[in-house]
Amino acid sequence: MATSRFILLIARVICGRVPALALAVGIAVTVAACSGDSLTSSEPAFATTARPQIEALLADTMTPGAVVYVQSPHGDWLESFGTAVRGTSTPIPTNAHFRVGSVTKTWTGTVILQLVQEGKLALSDPVSKYIANVPNGENITIEELLAMRSGLYNYSTSVAFNQTLDAQPNKVWTTSELLDIAYNQPVYFPPGTDFRYSNTNTVLLGLIIERLTGMSAADAIKARLFTPFGLTDTFLPPQDNTALSAPAPHGYRWGTNVETVDSDALPPAQQAAAKNGTLQPTDVTSVNTSWAWTAGSGISTIKELAAYAQRLVGGGYLNADLQAQRLASCQSLQPSDPMAASYCLGLARFGTFYGHTGEIPGFNTFMGYDPATKTTIVTWTTTASAPDGRAPANEIARILMAELSKASEVPSEGRP
Repeated sequence: MATSRFILLIARVICGRVPALALAVGIAVTVAACSGDSLTSSEPAFATTARPQIEALLADTMTPGAVVYVQSPHGDWLESFGTAVRGTSTPIPTNAHFRVGSVTKTWTGTVILQLVQEGKLALSDPVSKYIANVPNGENITIEELLAMRSGLYNYSTSVAFNQTLDAQPNKVWTTSELLDIAYNQPVYFPPGTDFRYSNTNTVLLGLIIERLTGMSAADAIKARLFTPFGLTDTFLPPQDNTALSAPAPHGYRWGTNVETVDSDALPPAQQAAAKNGTLQPTDVTSVNTSWAWTAGSGISTIKELAAYAQRLVGGGYLNADLQAQRLASCQSLQPSDPMAASYCLGLARFGTFYGHTGEIPGFNTFMGYDPATKTTIVTWTTTASAPDGRAPANEIARILMAELSKASEVPSEGRP
């Protein structure tokens, strides 16, 4: 399915249960690969051990390409894998543009929190104060939209919606069309009583941004988050032109939106067909992603997304008190499991890392930053999910977390 199945995806990121992911503080040298960037004199040990695992994963998941970026106490690593286009040997430039999917939600959430900081709205405000006709709108708060606890139906899980995506991949969606789908379905639960990931929440937040700033959501996000810090290749594209600028790889998807509406995994027969080559993925590089808007249509490059993650989690967009409140707001998706992922105010937590995952046609992204150790992991792949349902960028992040954890356990005197 084209939308992010958040609970499943982030559970896979940390399912290896690496011990606390405790990493020492520090920054080392950058290692680049086939991007044409210069290669430093040595590469981190974790990169040497992670590389064959990543290569095996990409082969097993039939993922055409990936880019990995780590900044850690054990060294920095930037490398691309595979090819930019299936059937060719063209490498992916490490500065390529890619679709970040639901990582976009952190952009929207951060601007909303800035507006809270500026006194233009309150977390306790009801949605009905800003947008009319929202089911339960008088009882749903801004905070519940951010935390995915509104109970509003997720429009992107509608079968009819996904049939339209398959039939009209270049359709430019309006927010009214998306919200009409959501409003015409029953709510999941009363506001605040449970967690349910829903793109509807973040589309509503995007509309609130526009109302309070008098700007388009794209312009408000750019002006507040990216332009001040020189992030020129990170943006929310216009609804009528969501194309990727060069350099950019091709993105691919297995199956159709309808076939994967309930599960990212294809039926066993189709998985077997993918393995033997009789089923091929579809090139979805140029499909219109306006349906995701402020919930998932963002575009970036890997170094810029890493810089954003560091400021998002480490501080710089919000004052200290609101930043602390945001990081403390995380609620576990599986309270009985201390290692389970958590969701916060427009943000997620994976072990000691804060960030988000993203899944959009053709691309899967993992973005995480550990503020205690100043360790950043950003990975992205040119397919959102494998035929068996695995999210390859998230699986790469799991490999990297495990290898970094091992590296942190080596006594300092035993390191080169």
